[in-house]
Amino acid sequence: MSTTVPEAPSPASGSRAPRRDNEPMTSTAFGDEKGPGLRTEHVLVACDKFKGTLSAHEVATCIADGLRAVAPGVSVVAVPVADGGDGTLLAVEEAGFDVVTVTVDGPTGEAVVTHYAAREGVAVVELADACGLVRLPGGRLAPLDASSRGVGQVLAAALSAGYRDIVLAVGGSASSDGGAGMMSALGVVLRDRDGHELPPGGGALADLETLDLSALHPALADARIVLASDVDNPLLGAHGAVAVYGPQKGATDATADRLEEGLRRWAELVRTVTGRDHAGLPGAGAAGGVGFAALAFLGARMQPGIELLLDTVGFEARLRRAQLVITGEGSLDEQTLRGKTPAGVARAARAGGVRVVAVCGQSSLAADRAREAGIERIFALTDLEPDPEICMAQAGPLLTSLAGEVARAYLR
Repeated sequence: MSTTVPEAPSPASGSRAPRRDNEPMTSTAFGDEKGPGLRTEHVLVACDKFKGTLSAHEVATCIADGLRAVAPGVSVVAVPVADGGDGTLLAVEEAGFDVVTVTVDGPTGEAVVTHYAAREGVAVVELADACGLVRLPGGRLAPLDASSRGVGQVLAAALSAGYRDIVLAVGGSASSDGGAGMMSALGVVLRDRDGHELPPGGGALADLETLDLSALHPALADARIVLASDVDNPLLGAHGAVAVYGPQKGATDATADRLEEGLRRWAELVRTVTGRDHAGLPGAGAAGGVGFAALAFLGARMQPGIELLLDTVGFEARLRRAQLVITGEGSLDEQTLRGKTPAGVARAARAGGVRVVAVCGQSSLAADRAREAGIERIFALTDLEPDPEICMAQAGPLLTSLAGEVARAYLR
């Protein structure tokens, strides 16, 4: 399912849970003869959120309003996309997945009501909504104590409900525990030298002495798990989970050293138990090392999150008769080219022969690098308003105006 952005949004209906951004969106099925993507020339909007300012739905609405202000007759179709971080569940729900509610431990142990999305035997689990940065109470970082246990509890719920094909989307992690918390929720017991179970969080892993896998969830033996991530970092070292992503979780100096020591101990013991060294594999450093645990214990297969989401929402079919694709997210930079939403959308659109432009809050991505990735032109809010604080405060109106600039350049 994709979405035709309405002139005036009407309340959502159906059996799915209310949208968490509390904004209605009218949905239209695409797979049949009446689908606007198959019969009507249109502009296809495939944007991620502008983090901290606009949800993906708000982005699509602002773009549609701006385009129609300049080109009133344009048909605008929005496809929900994400790259594996927060917003992945919303994207697949817009694509027709059902919601299954679960209560789990948040990143610092508080109860969190989250859910997984399910359709036709496939379950999609999002780490960010269970125990990610967005779930930290008051936004207070907890680098040593934050745990990935919550996402393991969601996985356990999906497995116990009978799902064996599972997509594990791991962006937006609050923890650097190597996925130890996730595995503890799936039955692995971690103990120190005195035989006591370790407390949650990466800060305790340096004291790890033994692993007990005897109570591992039995359904994992038959599970097929896809690790949806845009990260190819190893677990350890200068390009590892702590060195690269630790600072955004509050891990610096002595705290970072403690976490790195713990992850190294965790990796050593996992190698002893499994007989394989997974720490250096691409993606092992994803989500503070959750990727490592998924590869080592769950037999997960890596796939870029944006590619997986585009497949899930049927992006290729939506390209039919599209005259232009608009993609984007809050900030464009070199990291964008490493599997983020705009790069993935541009790659898929270029394969379909459709021109692509990007919108964003700000961009440090060189124009030639963007063109190499298939993005013909970048439109940034800072083109209209150079003050970043004003851009954040007035992101919606500015984006609407920016979309008008896109329309003047491409639709007239």
